[in-house]
Amino acid sequence: MTSEPPSRAYLPQDPQRWGEIAFQRFCVPATSRYRSADHDVLVERARFHLRGAQAVRVAEGGADLQAYVFGPEGAWNGASVLLVHGWTSEASFMTAFSEHFRKRGFRTVLFDFPAHGQSLPERASLIDCAHAVRHVAEALGPIHFVLAHSLGGMAALLAGGGGPPMPHGYPFQGFVLVAMPNHFSVVTRTFGEDEGLSPAAQQAYEQRLEAIAQRRIVDFTGINLLREAGRPALILHSRDDPDVAFAEAEEIAAACAGTQLIAFDDLGHRKILYAPPAVRAATAFIADLHKRRGGD
Repeated sequence: MTSEPPSRAYLPQDPQRWGEIAFQRFCVPATSRYRSADHDVLVERARFHLRGAQAVRVAEGGADLQAYVFGPEGAWNGASVLLVHGWTSEASFMTAFSEHFRKRGFRTVLFDFPAHGQSLPERASLIDCAHAVRHVAEALGPIHFVLAHSLGGMAALLAGGGGPPMPHGYPFQGFVLVAMPNHFSVVTRTFGEDEGLSPAAQQAYEQRLEAIAQRRIVDFTGINLLREAGRPALILHSRDDPDVAFAEAEEIAAACAGTQLIAFDDLGHRKILYAPPAVRAATAFIADLHKRRGGD
């Protein structure tokens, strides 16, 4: 992940206060520096591809989620795929995958995380996003497979595994994980550095996250989440990804049985969402998994 001058210098005194401020800032993706300067323009273009969907509102706890349902092109093969976007993104950026799945006979469901796109409220943690994945799957399912991007992959795996703090897991049959990090601690450390947190404030910030995640930050890894989910997975990752190092994908694939890794070049962290080779690889994996599990 790239480094920039801290947006704010947090004083060493009163680290609990600064840790709480950092946590609240982290939970407002609309202000994230990882959004490109032309984000609003890209959103307007991307939402054009949602025009043929059935738009559905899904109430989940205190959240009001915007979801989209696409029927298959032609005969339905009996399976549905949930497409999960990444942090600071929204459903509209996942439509290239959706279109290809539909051509293969799949029904697809997309949605905006809370605090993303057209969903409410305006603040959300990664745990809130995991609850949203489970709730959308229950409300608009049955869902058989999941394709998720970046931190959305961690949310999807947490929803599927059902470990704390989830009330239960959702029985997804397989996952495609696109540019997903392995170590959430890298995400929190980078955020703390960008915010200029002192070591004590960083600890307070991470303890706040640990309280809602009901697990230590060091244990919040793609490896652990994928093992808890216990389902086959395909990892798609570009070697030049500037936000999530390719080595993290290699770590996950090496540690988790039944997990495949397909590497790409020159697709970065976001271009991979529209690249035909990545789209074809994801569709082929899910189609083969569906066929081996008795589908059409």
